[in-house]
Amino acid sequence: MTKPSKLIPNVNGITIPDSALCRAITGFIRDTESELLFNHSSRVYFFGALAGQQRGLNVDHELLYAATMFHDVGLVPKHSSPNLRFEVDGANAARDFLQSWKVNEGDIERVWTGIALHTTPGVPEFMHPVVALTTAGVEMDVLGLTYKQYSDDVREAVVKAFPRTPQFKEDIINAFYDGIKHKPDTTFGNVKADVIADKEPNFHRGNFCSVIRCSCWKA
Repeated sequence: MTKPSKLIPNVNGITIPDSALCRAITGFIRDTESELLFNHSSRVYFFGALAGQQRGLNVDHELLYAATMFHDVGLVPKHSSPNLRFEVDGANAARDFLQSWKVNEGDIERVWTGIALHTTPGVPEFMHPVVALTTAGVEMDVLGLTYKQYSDDVREAVVKAFPRTPQFKEDIINAFYDGIKHKPDTTFGNVKADVIADKEPNFHRGNFCSVIRCSCWKA
């Protein structure tokens, strides 16, 4: 795969903040994640920031960069717990990192929430811009939900700087599966249950109604 560009791109006025914190985040994620996930997370930042531009949202780009770059860290074995959703693992890793940089706790909470909710559709868009735009970036790069809202030039500039693999759609599904297959119960009630079901035809996902009916309540 092509290595990420060493130059910080400027796409329609959006760039990665040139700060010590963002440089440290880049170094940490580059050393922690695969090239696939690093490039994906970088694209998520740009598409999220561009979505903020389109929506007229005022967002702290350092915090958005932190949330988008850490959003898939929970898929990496070193940061993957045996019993928490991978989103929470990533959020916890981001919190630990930002606390080591003495970032304001309120700002850390926004980053944590943005990562924790990035696979929960229909909610983040109504929350703080860091939360809303983290999900917006993910939905663009993985699902292509807002593909036509970006010009060809913008999409091509982001992908040129941080390339998609030739088989990115299948590669990212495989990366999701590899990161969660050891704890399938954590996918109950969220979209990652579809990933397990796609890879394991005999997988029986949790059922919300069954949980209600099998509770200890008499009625």
